[in-house]
Amino acid sequence: MNNKKHRRVHEPFATVVKRDGMIWYKAWGVRLLAIALALCVCSVVLVVLTGMLGNVYNPIEIFAAMFKGNFGTSRKVWNTLHDMALLLCISLAVTPAFKMKFWNIGAEGQTLIGGLCAAACMRYMGASVPPALMIPVMTVVCILSGVIWGIIPAFFKAKYNTNETLFTLMMNYVAMQLVRVMIAIWVPSGSGILQAMKVGRLPVLFGIRPLFNIIVVAVLTVGMFVYLKYSKHGYEISVVGESENTARYIGINVKKVILRTMALSGGLCGLAGMLIVAGTDYTVASGSAGGMGFTAIMVSWLAKFNPIVMVLTSLLIVFFEGGASEIATAFRLNQSIADIVTGIILFFIIGSEFFVNYKINFRSHKNHKEV
Repeated sequence: MNNKKHRRVHEPFATVVKRDGMIWYKAWGVRLLAIALALCVCSVVLVVLTGMLGNVYNPIEIFAAMFKGNFGTSRKVWNTLHDMALLLCISLAVTPAFKMKFWNIGAEGQTLIGGLCAAACMRYMGASVPPALMIPVMTVVCILSGVIWGIIPAFFKAKYNTNETLFTLMMNYVAMQLVRVMIAIWVPSGSGILQAMKVGRLPVLFGIRPLFNIIVVAVLTVGMFVYLKYSKHGYEISVVGESENTARYIGINVKKVILRTMALSGGLCGLAGMLIVAGTDYTVASGSAGGMGFTAIMVSWLAKFNPIVMVLTSLLIVFFEGGASEIATAFRLNQSIADIVTGIILFFIIGSEFFVNYKINFRSHKNHKEV
């Protein structure tokens, strides 16, 4: 007689399973649902917070102000498109490295170095060199500066397997200090502010200052899409990102790919720095990149490293940032409230990617076994 006692072993209440792939329209449906839920949560938060401040505002009016802040006038439309283009340019720059799983956190510094070189060219060459020659020379110098700033951590990663995240992050601070040193040299008064330079500027097309930058970034977007999807280099980047051992097995020189990809990433950041300094600000400061080097990481990741989709994600980020500023101005609210709204919406958008890539299986009452 078997006196062994039986006991029930239950499966976990819920298990997370990676999806093989979600159909594109379902994936975008999940993202749109996340945005809708985010707006509902923001409405509740706004009613509560504005009520605590003494004035309860209609959430619809606040969301309308976000739209007005970006597209209310033709000038705001061009500014929004320009901000989107600059963010998109830096996002395109970090994408090849991230697709290769080289965590380039140094886009901020690479952009600053490009901007610093653009300012140096404008200061020392702008008055003596004709624009037809000035712009190509400045472009080459800025791209090369970004290439150098990107290759330094890539070399140590390829040669000594150093931590690229910390290395590229530290390079940001070096770039910031170099900018401060050069400004101190250029501005002996000690104000720390370099006045806008009137020579060496990028051309203004059809009387619209941001148009030149927008066109350049549009060309880069198409070029990066073709490069990553259809070129041999793009294929090698994908293989190295999937498995370095597999890449070596099929004959890919991994060290060469790392150096080449970071040269491309740094070069595009240097070009973005030139667009900021010579095409928009006409001066340089340690904050010229405006944190876009870090924001670009989120833009690239949300777009799944697809340059075409990055157009939408960069526009989305710029829309929320511009809308937050308009909320603070139009309703005389604390800027922190506007930032809270932006943060909630971005949190929901980022969180929706979990449900796009994974599914949750809940335990059924019948899912148990006896032992």
